[in-house]
Amino acid sequence: MKPEIVLWIYIALLVVGGLIGFLKAKSKASLIASLAFALPLTLCATRIIPAPTNDIVANILIAVLAAFFGMRFAKTKAFMPGGLMTIASVVAVIVRLLLK
Repeated sequence: MKPEIVLWIYIALLVVGGLIGFLKAKSKASLIASLAFALPLTLCATRIIPAPTNDIVANILIAVLAAFFGMRFAKTKAFMPGGLMTIASVVAVIVRLLLK
């Protein structure tokens, strides 16, 4: 498996989560934030941002999201979406680093 595939899976989870937040809770912020992070991650996955910068940018963005979702999980104690996305973010960074 390539690091880009892991990134595409993470992007899909991020966008689907934003859509679910918008559809279930009418949260425009959830949709906008997920798309705002998905766009630069997509640029990294498609290598429009040149290597090795794309790996650094992608891992930093995912780490920022891991921190955000981790704080949200700690605050609400609700596994969805905070806990799930914290785990997904940490796993994505670790797997991407191991696949290099």
